[in-house]
Amino acid sequence: MRLLLDTHTFLWAVSGDNRLSKRAQGALASFENDLLFSPVTAWEIATKFRIGKLPNVEPLLNSLASTLRRLGFQELPVSVEHARSAGLLKGHHRDPFDRMLIAQALAEECLLVSNEKLFDSYGVKRLW
Repeated sequence: MRLLLDTHTFLWAVSGDNRLSKRAQGALASFENDLLFSPVTAWEIATKFRIGKLPNVEPLLNSLASTLRRLGFQELPVSVEHARSAGLLKGHHRDPFDRMLIAQALAEECLLVSNEKLFDSYGVKRLW
């Protein structure tokens, strides 16, 4: 399976946070799955660090590329099609980071690893 991680899922996975579901932990640990990382997640983490919502992530931000390599993540670049799709998504969900991750998961036929039940209304396949 190809797994695209929502931002909170990525943060919980790298920090060993117990809020990560057992099912998600198992999927992330399986060598049979491809782990995908969107640049949108880096943008969201950096933005939330800058505005003070994630004050403790500076070390992760400074080592993000090496952390992704060490953990076996592949980058899922944002394409023009992803951007177009994210902008055209129906519904009232206003978070641009989430909208892009939804669009990427739909376009690339990935499972979106997230506890956000709201994503289900967009038809995305979600693992939690």
